[in-house]
Amino acid sequence: MRRAGLGEGGSGGYTASGYSVYEEENEHLQEGLRAKVNALKSLSIDIGTEVKYQNKMLDDMDTDFDSTGGLLGATIGRVKQLSRGSQTKLLCYMLLFCFFVFFILYWFIKLR
Repeated sequence: MRRAGLGEGGSGGYTASGYSVYEEENEHLQEGLRAKVNALKSLSIDIGTEVKYQNKMLDDMDTDFDSTGGLLGATIGRVKQLSRGSQTKLLCYMLLFCFFVFFILYWFIKLR
């Protein structure tokens, strides 16, 4: 008894053509997989670029907030120093100025 593809004759030719069909299908699937891998690669590169950009932006914002915090801290220190004296009119002006600066900074940050 002969098995298909092992002996000589017509059945061996049929088996060989079946293998070529499988090979063509595998090559087609390989090309599809290769295209998907390339798409994922470009997507991951784009994500990495965006993450680097966002990190740079966050570092810049951190620096800006630190400098603004220092400025506001110094201004509050001056207001406290003025409050120790009896200069209420000057204290009111300084307090209004602080609120004005706060709202301008808030508006500026909100527009960014």
